[in-house]
Amino acid sequence: MTKRLTLAATLTAVFYLSLNMLISSPIRAIAFINSDHQTPAQESKPFDQQQKLQELRKQIAGQERKPAEEVFKNIQILKGRPAGAVLSVMEIAYSKSLGVNCTHCHVVDQWEKEDKPTKQITREMSAMVRTINTDLLKKVKNLKSETPTVNCTTCHRGQVKPALDLQ
Repeated sequence: MTKRLTLAATLTAVFYLSLNMLISSPIRAIAFINSDHQTPAQESKPFDQQQKLQELRKQIAGQERKPAEEVFKNIQILKGRPAGAVLSVMEIAYSKSLGVNCTHCHVVDQWEKEDKPTKQITREMSAMVRTINTDLLKKVKNLKSETPTVNCTTCHRGQVKPALDLQ
């Protein structure tokens, strides 16, 4: 249903844009329609996360045991972790837990960039999880676990938007 609505909205927007173009500049509109115009999304191939992870593992080969901040640029929350573990954390803890790929937070091949707000949101959510696990859960009486833990999957369940209600 959502895909149909998105497609319908896109087609409607293209229709009105085309109509506006025909009215304001018929010659440019006809040239545009007759061209082999492709949008950037059509020109580029889809992001292949497994391939990119393989490339990154090759790039850090021999440095997997070094601290992440010595191998990668702009490491903030995974400082001190082995560089080899960072890619696994990103792939499993973040990507799978939220049902996204690397491009959700990162600019491909410019991983250190801060262009996407989701990167900072992830850092803040990680700090929240750390506070819950180290401070708050220990204060909950009668839990049957000696080491109660929450993580990204606890709320997100493989989706960007956390599960806030029951169906």
